[in-house]
Amino acid sequence: MCCRFFCVVLFGLVFAAGLAPTGKAAAKSFRLSAPDELVASGFLKHLLPRFSLKTGVRIEIVSADADAEAGFSASPGGAPAFSGIGSDWFFSVSDAGNEHVARFEDWLTSDVGKNTIASFKPEGAQLFTAAVAKPKEAASDAISGDVVSGEKLAVVHCGRCHMVNEATRLTTIGSSPSFAVMRSFTDWRVRFEAFFALRPHPSFTQVEGVTEPFDISHPSPIAPVEITLDELDAILAFVSRIPPADLGAPIQYQ
Repeated sequence: MCCRFFCVVLFGLVFAAGLAPTGKAAAKSFRLSAPDELVASGFLKHLLPRFSLKTGVRIEIVSADADAEAGFSASPGGAPAFSGIGSDWFFSVSDAGNEHVARFEDWLTSDVGKNTIASFKPEGAQLFTAAVAKPKEAASDAISGDVVSGEKLAVVHCGRCHMVNEATRLTTIGSSPSFAVMRSFTDWRVRFEAFFALRPHPSFTQVEGVTEPFDISHPSPIAPVEITLDELDAILAFVSRIPPADLGAPIQYQ
């Protein structure tokens, strides 16, 4: 009798141990990486608890460079998630077998998730939308080059007249088209490649090894733009990745 009782108890313990979840399976949670600017917006503190309340899955936010099962990033890659604070945000998955991550991704793109994204309105202003901005231009249209350097050079050489990026919005000449507007022109590449030959640029631009020195009797009316072909290539690489401005449909006349 004693032996039989012992066997029953032992079997019960072994069976229970086999059913008990361990490791990641025991934790109904996952880690989510996100850049500081997204965390600082307060958006994730609005979004994630609402998912957790619905599903019981806890999400731990970690820094952008930390190990995580999933993450948000402003760099294209993964699935488009939402737009806000000046960027399109993408959701990438590192642990494809994690059921909790898959459940969060499904929720994020559901009507409930989209409504939750849109309902984040600090001080009454909606900062995020589930409708991601129009897709980035195909990679085949992008020009290879040092994009980061190109943006800096464009600000230095062109930012005094043209709006190159948001940082130059208030330091430009209103009558000069922005880079985004010019990027919408069908001949944008030709315009940028030969900008130094298009008025009014010849009067104050010098391209090393290409343009003639200023006539001594007609000096540059402003501090001259002095640029090399390599620098121009970097600027072109940067411009090729600027989303063209949406100028709307042509005016219809009756």
